[in-house]
Amino acid sequence: MAKLKLGPIVDEKRIKVTVELPAALHRDLAAYAEALGREQGQAITDPVKLIVPSLERFIATDRGFSGTRRAAPVDNQP
Repeated sequence: MAKLKLGPIVDEKRIKVTVELPAALHRDLAAYAEALGREQGQAITDPVKLIVPSLERFIATDRGFSGTRRAAPVDNQP
């Protein structure tokens, strides 16, 4: 089995956001959650919990964004 890109799901302080997902994306999240649970030996009962780490991973690995961010730092304070 291929190693998945997401690591353990960490709980931390959250900011509530409401978003509508296409049904196909939700099915993919559920399938990914099942595969990740098997790989890590931890059940992921809510596939929506994968959205935050997936976005974090995407942003962290986007070279274009990281170059832009280095050029003009963004204030991340709420």
